[in-house]
Amino acid sequence: MGVTTVPSSDRRAAVSLFSRLRTAQGQADPFPVYEQLRARGDVSRAPWGGLLVTSFDLCDRIVRGREWLEPDKRWREQQGPGTRWNAPSSREMSSTLPALNPPDHTRVRRAAGAFDRATIERLGRTVSRVTDGLLDSLTERLRSGEADFAALVSEELPIAAIGDWLGLPAADFPRLRELTHDQVFTQELLPSASQLALSDAATAELRVYFMNLVRERRASPGDDPVSRWITTWDAMEPDRDKADEGVYFLALFVLLAALETTSTMLTTTALMLVERPEWWERLAARPELVPGFVEETLRYDAPTHVISRVASDDRTLGDVEVRKDEMVHLMVGAAHRDPARHADPDRFDPLRTPGHLAFSGGIHYCLGAPLARMEAHVMLRGLVARLPRLTLVRRPSWAPRVAFRRIQNLDVALA
Repeated sequence: MGVTTVPSSDRRAAVSLFSRLRTAQGQADPFPVYEQLRARGDVSRAPWGGLLVTSFDLCDRIVRGREWLEPDKRWREQQGPGTRWNAPSSREMSSTLPALNPPDHTRVRRAAGAFDRATIERLGRTVSRVTDGLLDSLTERLRSGEADFAALVSEELPIAAIGDWLGLPAADFPRLRELTHDQVFTQELLPSASQLALSDAATAELRVYFMNLVRERRASPGDDPVSRWITTWDAMEPDRDKADEGVYFLALFVLLAALETTSTMLTTTALMLVERPEWWERLAARPELVPGFVEETLRYDAPTHVISRVASDDRTLGDVEVRKDEMVHLMVGAAHRDPARHADPDRFDPLRTPGHLAFSGGIHYCLGAPLARMEAHVMLRGLVARLPRLTLVRRPSWAPRVAFRRIQNLDVALA
């Protein structure tokens, strides 16, 4: 099955759209660009190869479908030594849970376990305690003037929660947070050479950190997930070095997944609230509306705007031919505003029926979704209960990314 070529005029138009996504204006509000991408069709050719999918229905089917695969280690090796897929950080990520396909994915997911009721209850106590302390600090800072909500709350809560669960020293939290921000570039849509270099260096440092942690827990096990993963992997893998590496990849994945997207979700949720003062009083009076507010935030501006898959065989997607191993980029940021799925999709409406792909779907549905939701619920309830309405001091700025959103600052003051 052949690959359809992209007419030069269409290619130039698509390149122009993605160039706009990389500007400060495009980072702050990518949705007009997404609307133009949707106008090109539910499925269109990407100028760099592969396909772009903007339809909610097709994106939903692909993330749930077994015929669509992760770009795993085999696929990345096939792309050639000079491509971004064979950068050291990309090769490292190919062994983490989100980049695995069955049967490897099934085996590792079973080893990872899940956030069961007891774990969520324990984490809930940590999240409540940490949130109270962070809101105390925010309140104190606001008494003197403005405060950066992102720095004081959103960046601190996820690392405190997952760090406490993993049993990591609090002194390590700031550096782990910095490394996570750099590491994510290898998972971007089109990372630059300088961004990949940052990701390569961060990944190498994270490997040293977590491999040392695994060796320490093996020598002195405790009541923590890393120690339990060691026991699980020892039963699965007779080679001690391979078992330790399996535990390392789980710990790395958990840290990266827990920090980056959750921090963005918390900041975006706070931004949605600050921009809509009528909802401040409404949520304070009716805290049962908090979950709907969080779900609508995840639809309206999800932490992840692009999910990538590859075709397991030759097939047709919409009316476009796809060949085996060809990549499709699910533009979920655009799909969440698909008018075929949501009426008046550009309107923020926490009372609408939830529907989003912020946590992906199918066998790759986000392992930490319950924890991320809990952090957002606890933070939002505490915020509206403890503080009067806040107002923006200045517009936020966004990190230079397309796939992984990150608000760098959320400067607020008492209204």
